[in-house]
Amino acid sequence: MEVGEEWIVDAFGCEPHLLRDASCLQSIVKSILRDTSLHSLHEGYWHTFAGEGGVTGLVALQESHLAVHTYPEYRIATFSLYCCRIGCGWSWDEKLKKALGATTVTIVRVERGRLPATTSSNGMPTKMEHSREG
Repeated sequence: MEVGEEWIVDAFGCEPHLLRDASCLQSIVKSILRDTSLHSLHEGYWHTFAGEGGVTGLVALQESHLAVHTYPEYRIATFSLYCCRIGCGWSWDEKLKKALGATTVTIVRVERGRLPATTSSNGMPTKMEHSREG
């Protein structure tokens, strides 16, 4: 039984000034929610770190949550979308390259609530499904 899915996404080579721009990141989040038919419970909690720091955002959803963390000094943005229904995929690769100037995007989809078919002696899965778009 699968109770949801989690998308763990890292965007590399992003434009640093965009990673410091909370309104740019909020626009990306709105696009994710619109394109995946997810529903926010509020506008989100956003914090912009001082100086050359990045932005952290967290949006609670009817379907679970979406978190964003940026690291302008490393040109990295990370996204974590947990969704309590199946089919919350987004065109992460294409859209983050366009919105943030990312050069590489890695995507991992984790099925939640599903007991792995193969487990080690300690009960942990022996492998995780990885996927990459683009």
